[in-house]
Amino acid sequence: MKTTILTAILLASLTGTAALADIQPIEGSITYNGKTAHLEKAPIGSTFFHTFIGPNGRYVREIYKVNADRSVSLMSRATASSH
Repeated sequence: MKTTILTAILLASLTGTAALADIQPIEGSITYNGKTAHLEKAPIGSTFFHTFIGPNGRYVREIYKVNADRSVSLMSRATASSH
């Protein structure tokens, strides 16, 4: 519950800022190395999480947004300590 609230606050604070454009995909990201993803059934404007273990061995949680053309954009990233 706390994570959901914190994520909502984070998204609200970052919406419309130039900081969003600065996040680059890393190894493990859905859009890493120029890959593209299209979601056919997800509502336009919705967001979703992608969690994985990053190159440094830490847990990485990314938030993606579904664009009007059904592609996805990386909105934010947070890392946590390993296990």
